[in-house]
Amino acid sequence: MRFRSVFAIGALGALLSVDLGAQPVSEAKLVSATRWQGQGEDFGGFSGIEVNADGTGFVAITDRAYFVQGKLTRKEGAIVAIEASRPLPLRSAKNRPFKRFWTDSEGLALAPDGRMFVSFEAKHRLMSFEAPQESGKSLPKHADFKALQNNSALEALAIDASGTLYTIPERSGRETTPFPVYRLRAGATAWEKPFSIPRSPPYLPVGADIGPDGRLYLLERHLSSILGFTSRVRRFDLGPDGLTNEVELLRSAVGAHDNLEGLAVWQDQDGNMRLTMVSDDNFRFFQVTEIVEYVVPSRSFRKTESLNKGQ
Repeated sequence: MRFRSVFAIGALGALLSVDLGAQPVSEAKLVSATRWQGQGEDFGGFSGIEVNADGTGFVAITDRAYFVQGKLTRKEGAIVAIEASRPLPLRSAKNRPFKRFWTDSEGLALAPDGRMFVSFEAKHRLMSFEAPQESGKSLPKHADFKALQNNSALEALAIDASGTLYTIPERSGRETTPFPVYRLRAGATAWEKPFSIPRSPPYLPVGADIGPDGRLYLLERHLSSILGFTSRVRRFDLGPDGLTNEVELLRSAVGAHDNLEGLAVWQDQDGNMRLTMVSDDNFRFFQVTEIVEYVVPSRSFRKTESLNKGQ
C-alpha cells in the first residue's frame, strides 16, 4: 500500500494512533536491521521479498512493478551488506513494462520450480513469470477481486511446496470482519475461499510466506502515530481443516523499524526459522529502505488462540 503524502501520513497516524504498549510482545529475536541504499529514481518502495534456502540470495519487488536480484553478506548470521542489481521492470504479457495504474505490485511468491508470482492491488489481479525478466501471464480471478477496496487489495501472497497459492487482501471491510484467504491449487483454473483469518485491529496484512515447516506466516503493520510504524508477525498451522494454532511471534515497538511490507521465511543451519523483511520507503526522504531479520528459536513459540473458534 502506498502512502500518498507527508500530510496523509501525519493525518493517518493521528487518526489511527492506539496505545500499543511501550514494550513489544515478541518470541522472535532481532538479528539485524541493515540499511539498503540504491541509486536511481526506481529504487525504493519495496513491497515483497523472497530469500533462498541458505539465506544468501534474494529477489525483491517494488510497488512500481520493478524487481531486483541480490546477495546478502552475513557475519555470524547477521546481515552486514546488501548487493543487488539495478531495478528492472516486470513485463506484461505483451513483453512491455506495465503502464501507470497497472504497476502496483505488492505480493511476491517463488514456486519450487522457479516461477515467480506477483499480486497487484490497483488493478486487482495476479500474474506468473517463468523468470523475473520474462513476460508475465495472467492468472484466473476470483469474483471477489473486482470489488476489493482500492489501494488495499491483494497485498499478501504465499505459495506452498505443492505450488498452491494463497493471497490475502489488506482490508476486509469492517474491523470485525475476518480477512478472507483465497486459494488457487496447483493446476486449478478457479480460486477457492476456504477459510479466513480473524482481524484484530489495528494491524493490517501486508506480507505472507509459507515456511519450510509448512506453516503460514503473516506480516501485519500499523502506522501508529507520527512516531512511526509497528509490525506484527503471526504464524498459523495450515491444514485440511484450515488455519489453526495461532502464534504471535513478533510485535515490534513503535518506530523500531520502517514500513515493513515484504516477508520471507527460511530455516537457518541451527534449525531455527528466520523472518526476513523489507521496508517500503514510499519514495519519501524521511523514510528508509532496510532489510530486517528476526530469528524464531525453535522452542520459544507461545500459543495465543486457536482459529477453530468462530470458523
